[in-house]
Amino acid sequence: MASSRRKFIKEATAVAGTLGIGSWWSKAWSRPPVHAQLEGSGRAVMASTWNHGMLANDEGFAALEAGGNALDMIEAGARLVEADAEGLSVGIGGLPDRDGHVTLDACIMDHTQNAGSVCFVQDVAHPITLARKVMEKTPHVMLAGAGAEQYARELGMKPTNLLTDKARKAWEKWQTTSNYEPVINIENHDTIGLLALDHAGRLAGGCTTSGVAYKMHGRVGDSPIIGAGLYVDGAVGGATATGLGEAVMRTVGSFLVVELMRQGASPQEACYEAVQRIIRSMPTDDLQVGYLALGRNGEVGGHAIHGGFNYAFHQQAEPKGTVQRVLIDASHG
Repeated sequence: MASSRRKFIKEATAVAGTLGIGSWWSKAWSRPPVHAQLEGSGRAVMASTWNHGMLANDEGFAALEAGGNALDMIEAGARLVEADAEGLSVGIGGLPDRDGHVTLDACIMDHTQNAGSVCFVQDVAHPITLARKVMEKTPHVMLAGAGAEQYARELGMKPTNLLTDKARKAWEKWQTTSNYEPVINIENHDTIGLLALDHAGRLAGGCTTSGVAYKMHGRVGDSPIIGAGLYVDGAVGGATATGLGEAVMRTVGSFLVVELMRQGASPQEACYEAVQRIIRSMPTDDLQVGYLALGRNGEVGGHAIHGGFNYAFHQQAEPKGTVQRVLIDASHG
């Protein structure tokens, strides 16, 4: 069996060389397992999309200093944003679909490529926590709709009315002029994507959203889709997406970013190329997509189709040290 595998690798590598892909092919086959590489980068890093990423990162580092790991950082930061009733695109207060229902999507992933996801859930205050429970407590990766809601009740998560007066009034105003037709980019697409690296070298990522405002009932975007809205490989890095989910799903965006990083691209270069794939394949005048990436060495990059995209970057050189905080304008319109 071993000799057959070596023969296959040798022949496949030869073919890859003729196609000009030999360098990354050989690296992929020779890459050591994740657990052998967790020596740590010497610093902890967290990056999250949009302005609310600043507070999310603060919460993430609070979880880290309380003894948590990268996964705890992600959950803590996402929960903070999900609980903000003033926001119109994440958790409670999110704008509803065209029938007036707030439906949420979320996913989470760790450095070993364990992942959990929930989509099209209603009356669940913290879908990121539910996604983590799917990952850690079930044999599945994704639960949807009523099944995910049932599991939330089994876990003791009480039903929560997510439609605030602010969101309801916005929906009622939209109804008077919309002709009941979903419109892309009607809001700022401030889905929050989060990436974290702890001092032990563990990577994690998460994504949570209420999706496109006034969407058709039942629509699910990229945010809960592993490989689209989020992807993490502990030996390479992680990436997350924000913006119009349909464009991200069609190009499997976050997986693409991580694979480009595996081939030697920096996080910034990988995000740029992933954006170009969208620009080259579909009209982009009326849509926005941005990518955020974190390498396993702590390097961060981001890029978007149009201007207005920014992300929060926090780092800590050593445990209990000072946390540096900065909001980075990644606009490239």
